[in-house]
Amino acid sequence: MNKYVATGNEYISLPTINEADGSIGGVTFLHMASKGMIHLTGTSSIPLLFPVVIVDGQEMTLTGLEWKRDHYWIPQFSAQAGDVEVCGVLLAPIGGRGFVYRLEVSAPREITVTYGLKGCFGQTRLEINESKSIRGEKWVYPSNWNHSFVMDFRVGLPLFAFAPIFEGDMDWDYSVDEEQNISFSIMKTIQLTLGEQGSAEIIWGFGYEEVAAAASAKEILRQGYRHEYERTASWLAARTFVVSDARFSELLNLNLFFNFFYAAGITLDTEELCLVTSRSPRYYVSAAYWDRDSLLWSFPAITMVDTAFARDALIYVFTRQIRNVGIHSRFIDGTLLEPGFELDELCAPIVALRRYVDISGDGTILEEKCVLDGIQHILRILESKKHPEIDLYETFLQPTDDPHLYKYLTYNNMLVWRMLTDLNILCDLPLLEQAERVRRAIYTHCVQEQGGKRIFAWAVDLQGNWYTYDEPPGSLMLMAWYGFCAADNETYCNTVDTIRDPGYRYSFSGMPIAELGCEHAPHPWVLSICNSLLSGHRESALTHLSRTQLDNGVACESVHEVTGECTTGKAFATCAGFLAFALGEALRGE
Repeated sequence: MNKYVATGNEYISLPTINEADGSIGGVTFLHMASKGMIHLTGTSSIPLLFPVVIVDGQEMTLTGLEWKRDHYWIPQFSAQAGDVEVCGVLLAPIGGRGFVYRLEVSAPREITVTYGLKGCFGQTRLEINESKSIRGEKWVYPSNWNHSFVMDFRVGLPLFAFAPIFEGDMDWDYSVDEEQNISFSIMKTIQLTLGEQGSAEIIWGFGYEEVAAAASAKEILRQGYRHEYERTASWLAARTFVVSDARFSELLNLNLFFNFFYAAGITLDTEELCLVTSRSPRYYVSAAYWDRDSLLWSFPAITMVDTAFARDALIYVFTRQIRNVGIHSRFIDGTLLEPGFELDELCAPIVALRRYVDISGDGTILEEKCVLDGIQHILRILESKKHPEIDLYETFLQPTDDPHLYKYLTYNNMLVWRMLTDLNILCDLPLLEQAERVRRAIYTHCVQEQGGKRIFAWAVDLQGNWYTYDEPPGSLMLMAWYGFCAADNETYCNTVDTIRDPGYRYSFSGMPIAELGCEHAPHPWVLSICNSLLSGHRESALTHLSRTQLDNGVACESVHEVTGECTTGKAFATCAGFLAFALGEALRGE
């Protein structure tokens, strides 16, 4: 099975860099007019881009690729092509509308080497949960804007264009086959002597049409590869968190940057910041918006990286997304994707708002009209979900997005308490009494007895029915972390013991990775590892985490309880954020 490395910046994502051969399977970017993500790829047999080395006229296979990530984010590899040593770097400069593929060659003897990139522009796909081919026209033509060629995709008007640029003399060529697939090559030939090195940086720019794409590439060229590398490395270094264990430093920072660049992005067409589940098409519900995923999981890690960016993200939430707040999922433009009310998602913007103000000290966001109007909109929706007599609030979907059995969830109502408490602090709204009524209602109606011990039920119907259960996306383990009760509260401790007990179906107690699962994905969830890190189970959580491969180091939805291999949800960007945040909290001071 292929292993992939990912990198990218605010505009461009490279989610499928193949570890085996250094090829790039596809490039993605967010596109507001399309309500999701555009994914350009090669064909079933030829990747979009791949490195090529020809020695004395014979094309060589790259072997023995070894990878590392500079500053936990910039992929680099070393390999052999016969006698030739090959090094590659894939750099997506901060703020750039493009990326650089750098190749360096050296040899132990005098030798003629031709090296560079080949590829094929085969398909253009729309990624919003599902992947759909976009029907249009592919064009390729020489351009005076970059002194090489440009490829673009048109659906009547242009949809996007991308173009290479390079310094010095390189040979380039392209051809179009019967199915309109565009094959191309950009190659450089040099005579190497012993100890001599050759290098080439092939820059790819993206834009709405020919000039924008070529100019994006030219801007990176003008700034210079070394400048762009050092600027990006400096940006990453300033946001890196190093802890005493190198393994956990790698996990923390890789997932921190994966979340920042894959759970958020700037659209290529309208240059708007958006929050999404993942900018990788490998995630099974990619390129859409969930309040919970973006604000409860991803947002804490965004505040670790860049509070100004976090402010812009909240403005996006309180403008584009606020109309349908609390509804299952939406397109990036805020319109409805999947219907179904979720109480935890309704609370998420306020919880994130409180975190932002606490971390940044910026109270001016509370003066923004969109925020003030959004708060009132949330409170109106909340009131419509209240039981007519009891201070509990209903949901239709659970934190896994699956339908409820009973509509009054303990965890969700805890978040209502948290939200009302936060609003009382943030906006001086008279909500503290209502928050206290919710707290009392939870203890009155959601605490039940099982095996002679009082526990928090997962859900109740307020007619005497309840059940024991838990979901890592909204776990009862977080009741103390959110401040609802003390960590030594007897009911809370009994609840945690119950759902971690070997008798509970999804506890996976006794397994190498003994973290919680649920019906949605019946294996240990990475979010459960996060919950454990935040809830007093640090050592066991770190042990379990060290036994997982995740998705080549990036957070996934669930892992196998014995092998630690990814079982569901590859390239889960918002979960990567929560993992980075939880690790940062658990290892604070180390």
